[in-house]
Amino acid sequence: MLSHIVSVLFPLFTISALGYIVGRRTKPDLSTANRLNMDVFTPALVFSAMADKDFHIRGFAALAAAALLVVAGCGVAGWGIARLLRIDPKTLVPPLMFNNCGNLGLPIAVLAFGPHALAPAVITFLVSNVSQFSFGTWLLDHKARLAGVWRSPSIQAAIVGLAVALAGFQIWPPLLVSMKMLGDISIPLMLFALGARLADSRFHAVGFGILGAVLRPVLGMAMAWAAMAIIPLPPQQRALLLIFGALPPAVLNYMFAERYNQEPDKVASMVLIGNIAALVFLPIALMLTLH
Repeated sequence: MLSHIVSVLFPLFTISALGYIVGRRTKPDLSTANRLNMDVFTPALVFSAMADKDFHIRGFAALAAAALLVVAGCGVAGWGIARLLRIDPKTLVPPLMFNNCGNLGLPIAVLAFGPHALAPAVITFLVSNVSQFSFGTWLLDHKARLAGVWRSPSIQAAIVGLAVALAGFQIWPPLLVSMKMLGDISIPLMLFALGARLADSRFHAVGFGILGAVLRPVLGMAMAWAAMAIIPLPPQQRALLLIFGALPPAVLNYMFAERYNQEPDKVASMVLIGNIAALVFLPIALMLTLH
């Protein structure tokens, strides 16, 4: 089992570490690459996963509901903890709710369980993304316009892919291969960009960062177990949900905090330390799922 866990995590952290080294040494401008990943490669990954002939949306409805319970449960628990510790809930709650299910969640699902795990992992990714761009935006700014969530290329790709799946329409195989090839670019680019972004981060509010780094996976895994007790799931989906719960805070939380001036230094600390702490919590999650 140890060798399996190492084989799963080694590519993730090797590519991220390479991005970190390159980021520290050359400080590359990855803004264009990140924009392409958000607007082209990740939507292609989402569409190809959902439009594939083996994708059956009805088989993932329970997983989507369970993932939503995990996100909501972390939010409720985070709100209570924030009030108890007299922390601004707008600072603590989003990083506890919205995890790194893109940069880390998608690749770890494929490496741990094979290509067939991509489709259910995409479902959890979409649940988290839609929640963050809707409720997460509203939480930080009650006057924000939420129509922007539907302008996200990944959400649009999911809607089109879902329509194709429900209609039972078969995509021309060469076209689907093209989309899959574009999608294959997204995962290593996500990992590399994550490492490069962490190289630009600095440690501020270390105690606050450690608090968020520990609470995120601990609450997430606890909520995943609670959701599985309520909603029956097949074994692979149970494993994916537990890993979903163990993921560190999403980098996007820092971008949102900076945009809405919501203590971005503290959020950056949670994101940075949380992703480093993934070296501890992801092996634990994999140990629990691969036994």
